[in-house]
Amino acid sequence: MGFWSRHVQPRLIAGGMRNPVMAAERPGVVGRASGVVLELGTGSGLNLPHYRPGMVERVFGLEPDAWLREKTAAVAAEAPVPVELLAAGAESIPLPGASVDTVVSTWTLCSIPDLPAALAEVRRVLRPGGRLVFLEHGRAPDPGVARWQDRLEPVFITLAGCRPNRAFDRDLTAAGFRFDRLETAYLQGPRFLSFHYRGEAVPAR
Repeated sequence: MGFWSRHVQPRLIAGGMRNPVMAAERPGVVGRASGVVLELGTGSGLNLPHYRPGMVERVFGLEPDAWLREKTAAVAAEAPVPVELLAAGAESIPLPGASVDTVVSTWTLCSIPDLPAALAEVRRVLRPGGRLVFLEHGRAPDPGVARWQDRLEPVFITLAGCRPNRAFDRDLTAAGFRFDRLETAYLQGPRFLSFHYRGEAVPAR
């Protein structure tokens, strides 16, 4: 792991995630979580204030980056529900099988190197009836925008570890999920970054 990915990239991520458009979207996504929750990629902890006591029993916050985990720990101390941070990536979640009611992912799936492995882990830890609640930016349906996403992917991987051209409707279906709810739309911002997938998915079998 080089200097950029150790020291610069986490700070870029923490700053970028404070975008006002993202801030406005967080409560509606996080507010759908219930029971025992696993959050993929807590970043600097921006979702934690939005979990609802009485609906959420506890949150396991998965974050592989030590600097971001330190930022999250400060927020977790003031969170409205108990939070336990896990120092691991989504490809190897350190939780027992069938131990989680809701998995929450906001602008995280684009950054996971081995997405099929991570989604297999999500399925493993979800209890029967459990849900994946997500809001992710990804591949646009407009061919011209999608071509730019493909061209810019190497740049965004280098700068922020982000793959802006993942088609999450296809990725989740291929991983054995079905959608209880799926909405797609452009949010405010550059079109090559602002096409979003919002919804809930459950294991198909």
